[in-house]
Amino acid sequence: MTKNKREKSSTSLSRFSQYRIAGFYLAMTLMVLSVVGLGMRGLNLGLDFTGGYMTEFTTSQSIDKADMQRQLDAQLTADFELNSSVTNTHWTVRQADGVADVIDKAWLTEFAKQSGYQITPQDSVFIGSQVGSELIDNGGLAMLVAAIAMMMYLTWRFEWRLACGSLVALVHDVLVVLGLFAWLGLPFDLTVLAAVLAIIGYSLNDSIVIGDKLREVMSAKSNLNMSDIVDTAVKSTLTRSLITSGTTLATIASIWLFGGQPLQGFAITLFAGVVFGTLSSVAVSATIPQLIGLNPAFYQHRAQELILNDEP
Repeated sequence: MTKNKREKSSTSLSRFSQYRIAGFYLAMTLMVLSVVGLGMRGLNLGLDFTGGYMTEFTTSQSIDKADMQRQLDAQLTADFELNSSVTNTHWTVRQADGVADVIDKAWLTEFAKQSGYQITPQDSVFIGSQVGSELIDNGGLAMLVAAIAMMMYLTWRFEWRLACGSLVALVHDVLVVLGLFAWLGLPFDLTVLAAVLAIIGYSLNDSIVIGDKLREVMSAKSNLNMSDIVDTAVKSTLTRSLITSGTTLATIASIWLFGGQPLQGFAITLFAGVVFGTLSSVAVSATIPQLIGLNPAFYQHRAQELILNDEP
């Protein structure tokens, strides 16, 4: 009976390993598609980066966004981005720098007369192209510093093969989210950049948990091959990862549904980052070390040295 249980367990681990490897190839495919999307289409940078004019106003009654969009299309001569609150009474119009309607700031008063809406102007903010360029530089610098800090921490905490797995998973999460924005043409603004930085921390935490468990299993189980060790480590942390990701996604979904248009980009970024981050933690951060020659003998030798050193 014991032999049958061992054979059943070995079969289960082998099947799980196939799923893990399939997830790894899926993750690599997503990375390639993301690079293609960024190269062909690029990011749709918002006015926070490109510069432009933002006009805020309120209406006394709730207006369907499609109707407001259609009427503004007839009023404004250039492309614009329209955002609304949940109640469709607070509106934000974003326009590029230099268009005629931005130069002639009386368009909102003329629109109120033609539409018959009771419009109350709230605020008008101009973002220069120089400010947008500085934001791009500072945002890129923030991501670079975060990546370097993560690399230093991973190198200190893990053996270099485990560190490579966590680093590739980190790059995967950021790259796939950026690729998603490139392919869908979603506006990339400061709130999205903040969400990308948050994804870096979330992804790293999940990868470190799996890396710690993998190191623990390698030190304790000398009778398993490397594939079975990886499967054992991933399976032992899978429930925790799924529960953590599920509760996080529920919170993000609430922000997506009830936070209104200004927070949609932020919520979409975090939602995609958590989903792809869970995939990379399970399929990438644990698989990469195995593919580049991670050997359990290193950790088993260290464990034996610690035991010998503790002996009186």
